[in-house]
Amino acid sequence: MALYPSLEDLKVSKIMQDQSTILANQASPAIEAKALHDGDGSELLTGVSPPPSGLYPDLQELGSYMGLDLSSEKLQQDFSLVPVSESGVAGGQPSLGNMVAPVSGNSLGFHRAEIKPGVREVILCKDQDGKVGLRLRSIDRGIFVQLVQANSPASLVGLRFGDQILQLDGNTCAGWSTDKAHKALKKAPQDKISLIVRDRPFQRTIILHKDSGGHVGFLYKHGKIISIVKDSSAARNGLLTGHNICEINGQNVIGLKDSQVADILATAGTSVTLTVMPTVVFEHMVKKMSSGLVSRMDHSTPEV
Repeated sequence: MALYPSLEDLKVSKIMQDQSTILANQASPAIEAKALHDGDGSELLTGVSPPPSGLYPDLQELGSYMGLDLSSEKLQQDFSLVPVSESGVAGGQPSLGNMVAPVSGNSLGFHRAEIKPGVREVILCKDQDGKVGLRLRSIDRGIFVQLVQANSPASLVGLRFGDQILQLDGNTCAGWSTDKAHKALKKAPQDKISLIVRDRPFQRTIILHKDSGGHVGFLYKHGKIISIVKDSSAARNGLLTGHNICEINGQNVIGLKDSQVADILATAGTSVTLTVMPTVVFEHMVKKMSSGLVSRMDHSTPEV
């Protein structure tokens, strides 16, 4: 029997003590949820304050993204959004027994909305007018998809708003200007344009389940989520205010009227997959786009 604890035991003990100290000294939840009441008496949670670790890429490591200074204190606060638990307390962890959406999705909408990790290659062919229906934008040394036109070659290969173009015909796009990217597309061959793409880096999907009244539990205005209903599927599955809806079951809804979004939600089925993006990033992406241009976006239902 050893007279003294081993060095490894001491290290483990020290780690456990440090963790206990951190937990004991944690501040109260960073949320002041002001209760409002819907017409049916449902309690709404607004002002949900701000990202838990791992929700989005580490902002300090990224430094900047698409022209945004991600190290700024304001943006750090904007991204500090925490999920609302079933009891309305920020950062709570609802038990699986109280979840009102499947832990993993298997619906058609889930597969249509899937954001795949890693990178992929797509091959574009120009239409009879020599166009591909793609609008790109150079933001912070990267090239991003700002718009995909309906019924265009770009829509047929599954490109979407927010995708990052890493390479075009074997040439790395980092550092390109918007004009250079569009000129490269214009000079590309008619029948084979190779793009290396990363799926929508700052978007994520959340699966919600409708209640008996057909509601999933959130309010939105101009596509932005503004309130979450307490004890709803939205609350229990981590939907956050301060985010914009980009897709419903994989269908792009950017630029649509709220009434049109409501119609899509109403016919979306019992299980609904939302694709959302933090408003601070969303507004940066679309701020230079005219409403007429946004209305030309591809709003079709993706095939799987």
